[in-house]
Amino acid sequence: MNTFRDLLIWQKSMSLVTSIYQITNSFPKEEIYGLSSQIRRSSVSIPSNIAEGYGRDGNNDYLRFLNISISSLFEMQTQLEISFNLKYLNENQFNKINGESREIERMLSSFIRKIKDRK
Repeated sequence: MNTFRDLLIWQKSMSLVTSIYQITNSFPKEEIYGLSSQIRRSSVSIPSNIAEGYGRDGNNDYLRFLNISISSLFEMQTQLEISFNLKYLNENQFNKINGESREIERMLSSFIRKIKDRK
């Protein structure tokens, strides 16, 4: 592995960001500075922190950024549920994006454990 771009978890996180931007385009305009913005920022934080941690020295720093990434993922999942409850997302949209995010959650959790075991 040469760069963070080679990490499948980063690639899937980038794809999730694209899906999030597409899905939030249909949110009500009054949410542009509310839920839309918050969901987008938390989703962007996921691959960004994976990448930033990759460039750091040592496992402790890397783990810190991976933990920020998974925290952002949990934040995004919560905001998506709120959006679904408010009917900004239909069931199909929610299930698709939630499925993608849960896969990334499992991958991140596993990756964090793997890094911890290396210590």
